[in-house]
Amino acid sequence: METSFGKSITPPSRWRVFIYWLTNDDRYLEHAGAHSPRAMDPWRLVPFVGMHLGCLGVLWTGISGFAVALAVLMYVARMFFITAFYHRYFSHRAFESSRALRFLFAVLGCTAGQRGPLWWASHHRQHHIHSDTELDPHSPQTDTFWFSHVLWFLTRDAFSIRWGQIGDLRKIRELVWLERVDWLPLVAFAVLCFFLGEWAAAAYPEWQTNGWQALVWGFFISTTVLYHATYTINSLAHRFGKRRFDTPDHSRNNALLAVLTLGEGWHNNHHRFPGAARQGFYWWELDLSYLGLRLLRRLGLVWNLRPVPNNIIEAGRSRR
Repeated sequence: METSFGKSITPPSRWRVFIYWLTNDDRYLEHAGAHSPRAMDPWRLVPFVGMHLGCLGVLWTGISGFAVALAVLMYVARMFFITAFYHRYFSHRAFESSRALRFLFAVLGCTAGQRGPLWWASHHRQHHIHSDTELDPHSPQTDTFWFSHVLWFLTRDAFSIRWGQIGDLRKIRELVWLERVDWLPLVAFAVLCFFLGEWAAAAYPEWQTNGWQALVWGFFISTTVLYHATYTINSLAHRFGKRRFDTPDHSRNNALLAVLTLGEGWHNNHHRFPGAARQGFYWWELDLSYLGLRLLRRLGLVWNLRPVPNNIIEAGRSRR
């Protein structure tokens, strides 16, 4: 390859391109091959499909009470990390916490396999600014169900962090560093599941489990279900449910999705006032993530949970 100055430039090796991809470096896009922003990125598609294929391991490992309990526990815990911290803290700054706890939950959030908190927050803020328009990264109103549910983040356009949306977060050095290695906590979580199973097999043989079974259920199955439950807010919660508030988008409240996502299903509420720490605005709207935040507040770990303004509460109550 030659420049306009006649000097030869050697393209980066495949190994270097792989490093760019692994560390979420935008230089990867210069050598990724596909030029259309909506083109699927195979380097992202392969691990995503691999996670789903890993669930088939259940055909060899079987099932046990321990494995199912581990899968459910890991699902609930990581859903909380995503909903309470990736969403309500990093995306909307709906409460305050210490720098150390913020980083701890950022690392724990990475175990959900939904990339780092800065990438997540930047695309989510883009969604709120341009909800259900052509500039929305994942609207089922302007694109297909499957694109809004799962395909959007596998595209070339979604690879990069939208730095312009997170000027407040890009100043936090440890979070910027974490974005480069956001896969490490996920790998560490898989290893942890395996050794938990090995420990259980040795300590409680009557549980009839082992490391491989714990890996399949605690990591592959739990993560895959977590993926799709989270994605329903992008896809289903903009199509199915009730609209208490006349927001300029198509967001809807869906009680079933609220149960699956620990409160995120009260999506029309959320679009009416995104900055609130709670999304179930009323006592009858179950919001487990908010209850978890209240517990953390009682322990002194978070504070200044932003409330919903009274005028919004009263306006919504009259339209119940």
